[in-house]
Amino acid sequence: MTDEAPEAPEVRAFWETLGLPGLLDLHTHFLPPNIERAVWAVFDSAGPKIGRPWPIRYRGPMEERIAQLRAFGVRHFPTHPYAHKPGVATYLNDWSRTFATTVPEVLWSATFYPEPEAARYVADLVADGVRIFKIHLQVGEFVADDPALDPVWGVLEDAGTPVTVHAGSGPVGNEYTGPDSVARLLRRHPRLRLLIAHMGAPEYEDFLELAERYENVHLDTTMVFTDFFDRAAAYPAHLLPRLVDLQAKVLLGSDFPTIPYPYVTQLEGLARLGLGDDWLRDVCWHNAARLLGEAPARS
Repeated sequence: MTDEAPEAPEVRAFWETLGLPGLLDLHTHFLPPNIERAVWAVFDSAGPKIGRPWPIRYRGPMEERIAQLRAFGVRHFPTHPYAHKPGVATYLNDWSRTFATTVPEVLWSATFYPEPEAARYVADLVADGVRIFKIHLQVGEFVADDPALDPVWGVLEDAGTPVTVHAGSGPVGNEYTGPDSVARLLRRHPRLRLLIAHMGAPEYEDFLELAERYENVHLDTTMVFTDFFDRAAAYPAHLLPRLVDLQAKVLLGSDFPTIPYPYVTQLEGLARLGLGDDWLRDVCWHNAARLLGEAPARS
């Protein structure tokens, strides 16, 4: 695959037709090479945490993947590290901070884990201007309302810094996934600015209800409405009218580069819903700009 993926013209035509300056994709991953290799090995194995074959489409060098996102017209994107055990978050955060200084489109991202030092390093990151956090309950094997995280959530609630939370039980659930711990967390910290990854698949309705109930809870579209995802966890058609009502709270996510289909497939899936061009404009640009607190530069 060349630096400019062959589907780039289709991706650009999608947002140009909508009259947008590009795309804001709030669910992409760039990780330290050693961690990235380990993550990709899990996908390649189709093991118990993945559950089925999952060929990674965008496997080129990091520079190539950045060039592909630029060719698609993705103006800003996160690195979204996520810690899988104690003691890893600081390493990931240091790498992610450095990476963000070298790629102007990157939204400086960080992660945290239920460990004693989390309150300190999260507070420091917030003070330094980190843009977004990511946690993964399935991989990290912890619940969102772990008592060790209570001071962390207090800092994030006061700061209004967004946190992408993979809490749904897809692709393979465990005792830590599902909506319950997130619901308990929001009862304690109702002002948290959360972005529910994969729209909470497969517990779509439960997470939709949280977005309806809490002002700052949002949903990202990552992999939902694609044939690959629909085979395991199709979005219920009867919930679509409620997505129209939540137009301001649904945001584009892709999971690039660990997706098994062309990037444009996510956009085509959104368009097939028939929810209107205004809905697509908000999902693909305006909602993310509002969530981040400013209109990102049209680089």
